[in-house]
Order: sequence, then structure tokens, then C-alpha cells
Amino acid sequence: DGERLTADQFEALKAELGEAHAGARNAGRPLLLEGGLDWKPMSLTPHDMDFIAGKHAAAREIALAFGVPPQLLGIPGDATYANYREANAAFWRGTVIPLVRKAAGAMTGWLGGRFSDCRIEPDLDAVPALQVERDA
Repeated sequence: DGERLTADQFEALKAELGEAHAGARNAGRPLLLEGGLDWKPMSLTPHDMDFIAGKHAAAREIALAFGVPPQLLGIPGDATYANYREANAAFWRGTVIPLVRKAAGAMTGWLGGRFSDCRIEPDLDAVPALQVERDA
């Protein structure tokens, strides 16, 4: 009824909890409290939080925001492409090459003031991920 534990009572309770309920070997043991004490959980269980699924969902959202197929990062589920090679080629075509071309265009524009015949272009033949498309 609103009573507080003395310092000695608190230390005794803490020691008892440490001995009887700490560690993997004591997991699941019932906790019996007396003197009007009650247990209040301070966090969710790992099952409630489902850490792994949450981690994969966050990684997937970040990857998609940057135009990276989640399959390339080893994130399970969401296998949009038939295989890793197709996903990698799509990543190059849809994300990397447009960014490289944009950067090359900006550098060409910057250098164009001094060197009118200068042009920077990516060498897409040097990209192994696109080799299958070149061979077809």
C-alpha cells in the first residue's frame, strides 16, 4: 500500500533475484513476490518485437529507397528477380548507370568551360554485371 522498501530490504531482494532468477539456467522460473510487491515488465519480449523480421524490413526499405534490390544484400523474401545475376544487372541499369551518367555530365559541363572538346563518359563495357547483355 505505497510502502517503500528499506535499503537493506532492497539489497536483500536484489541479491535473491540475482541468485534465483538470473541467467539462462533460471529462465522461466516463476517469481513469487510478497509484501505487496508486484512485477511490471519493462520491455517487450523478443517474440513480441520480432527483431529479425524488423531488421529485414528496415533493411529492405532502406535498400529500396536507394534503388538497391534487397536480394543483393541477402535480405530474405522479396525475390523479384529470378536470380542474383539478374538483380545485379537491374541494379546497374536502374541505379548505378544513371548516377554515373549524371556525375559524368556534371563533370563534362564543368570542364567544358576550359576544354571545349572534353567529354567524360562511363565505360559500360568494363562492367562485369552487364556482360551477359553485351554477349546476347
